[in-house]
Amino acid sequence: MNTTEKFCLPVDGILEVFNSFTGHQRSRIAHQVLQSAALIPRSQHPKVSNITKTGMGIIKTVKGCWRRQDKRMTSRRSSSSGRRQVSIDRVPKKPVDLTELGATKSKNCHRVVVLGAPKVGKTNILRRFLGEDYEEHYEPTVEDFYRKMFHIGGETYQVDLLDAASEKDFPAKRRLSILTGDIFLLVFSLNDRESLNEVRELLDEIKAAKAKLQKPNHPAKVPVLVCANKADLDAQRVLSNSEVVDILGEDAPFFETSAKTGAGLEAVFAALAALGGLPDETSPSRHQIIPILTYQSLCVGKRGIRMRRHSRGLGAPCAAVDPLARRPSFASDLRLVLGSSTQHKKPEKRQVQ
Repeated sequence: MNTTEKFCLPVDGILEVFNSFTGHQRSRIAHQVLQSAALIPRSQHPKVSNITKTGMGIIKTVKGCWRRQDKRMTSRRSSSSGRRQVSIDRVPKKPVDLTELGATKSKNCHRVVVLGAPKVGKTNILRRFLGEDYEEHYEPTVEDFYRKMFHIGGETYQVDLLDAASEKDFPAKRRLSILTGDIFLLVFSLNDRESLNEVRELLDEIKAAKAKLQKPNHPAKVPVLVCANKADLDAQRVLSNSEVVDILGEDAPFFETSAKTGAGLEAVFAALAALGGLPDETSPSRHQIIPILTYQSLCVGKRGIRMRRHSRGLGAPCAAVDPLARRPSFASDLRLVLGSSTQHKKPEKRQVQ
């Protein structure tokens, strides 16, 4: 007997079928069957006509249970790293953007775009910045977006981190990521010469893209940092410091780092803070991580006012990682780019004929 026939049985059979679905995927299939059965009039479906009002009430109850199960599954998948499970009662219902809440000034919001060849350690460097441990197992990154928010000295700061690993084959998407980035972290591996050449190409691409958004008479230096990662693999090293300087030039400062041991990363995070005008306390070793809801209470509401005063007195910097943060839509990024480009252009003078 197939799945559809099982759901056309009388009430007693419905309960047995519901109990037999133990997996989430199977319950999703059954959910679709219930929906299709509920939309068919009884006169057109002879087997469905056997289901009484009580049976239809049970079907509604079952569908409600599945909806709640879907929400629980979604909340478990939502975490800062995409791997940890988070209870639905301990996360906000939507991503937290403190600029929308009026708690963070726009000058305190920065987007860090991380670029580089595959398998050079970009994701593990970001994990270190988020206060997480090194992950030995490698999984190719499609695209990761993180949001870390800080409360330091009574001020709030928001740092969005975009790991744009898969955008090499999508030039338009990659260009938009570069145009919307405020700070750039380029990563290559000391045991892979080709990864350094890719960073050189990225550096040229970033400079060319940002030059079109800057004032012609006042070109600004592009905020770029370079990580020469995997310094712990000294025996496999194929690049010397002099070679790196010759290829990158003097424009992009680089740091030898090891995402595995953490060596050199503190200097990188301090340099990122300096480029963005952020406090030194944004470095992972200088603040404590608190739950996202606790952080929200610092910024909004009457309780938040009291806690802000309390935090000023203590001077204890803290931060939270938003488990529901998602990359802004391409439409909003495009509006951001178009808005910034038109600010520097004077209106054209036209003669009236």
